[in-house]
Amino acid sequence: MSIDHVFVAGAGLMGHGIAQVHAAIGKRVTLYEPDLARAEAGRARIAANLERSVAKGRISQADRDASLGNLTATDDLSAAADADLVVEAVFEDEAVKTALWSKLDAIAPARAIFASNTSSISIDLLAAATAEARRAQFVGMHFFSPVPVMPLIELIRGAATSDTTEAAIRALAAELGKQVIVSADRPGFLVNRVLMPLLAEAMRAYEEGTGTAEDIDTGAKVGLNHPMGPLELADFIGLDVCLGVMRVLHEGLGGQQFEPPRVLVELVEAGHLGQKTGRGFHTYPR
Repeated sequence: MSIDHVFVAGAGLMGHGIAQVHAAIGKRVTLYEPDLARAEAGRARIAANLERSVAKGRISQADRDASLGNLTATDDLSAAADADLVVEAVFEDEAVKTALWSKLDAIAPARAIFASNTSSISIDLLAAATAEARRAQFVGMHFFSPVPVMPLIELIRGAATSDTTEAAIRALAAELGKQVIVSADRPGFLVNRVLMPLLAEAMRAYEEGTGTAEDIDTGAKVGLNHPMGPLELADFIGLDVCLGVMRVLHEGLGGQQFEPPRVLVELVEAGHLGQKTGRGFHTYPR
């Protein structure tokens, strides 16, 4: 099917990046938040990203203008009424996501594909918030941050996801210049199932006093050739996000390797969520 209008629900870290990459390839994009100021803030972040790309010579001023011309901010869910693809990128909370999908199912056309950017929540669970006829068109479309830079999309098939839906997402990913990997609908999918035990073990080493945050991260960067240390990466992802994913993995799969470390729980409870709050395992200038 042809995908021309993309409705992105959520204008935060992931949502605005998802909107940006679709607008850049000529899709008509609607960026939604229930608060118009937040939707417009997401559009402003995209404008700032594009300005930096122009300044660095990565895109032309004409490309910047075209991308912004393709992008509309809204607080009106009814703007999804003619969407070909609806991408949900709201907070990683089952109740929030299912409530939104139920509303969108009543608004979006029957042809529309529904794609969740969830990093851990079951696609079948989310699809259950929609009518049975929609579920063949429901899929996981997990982008990685920062979306304009990271070249991977993790496609998660639910029990009802059709081959036609997978093919449409693969074709769109090719337009975006992204590589696709496919995961079955299992806790944490592929990438986070591998990543989170690594982050958790680094956190436990820190918690036990085995090494400082700086030495743990330097060990991974220099000794393992990782581009970013595990504690720095956790701060970048958001410690609240890491905690949520680890809890899904631990509840779904068991195993000590998936259990959230105490230090992670304590940091989140204290409101120290990483880069976005200025403090996590490291501190960041505000």
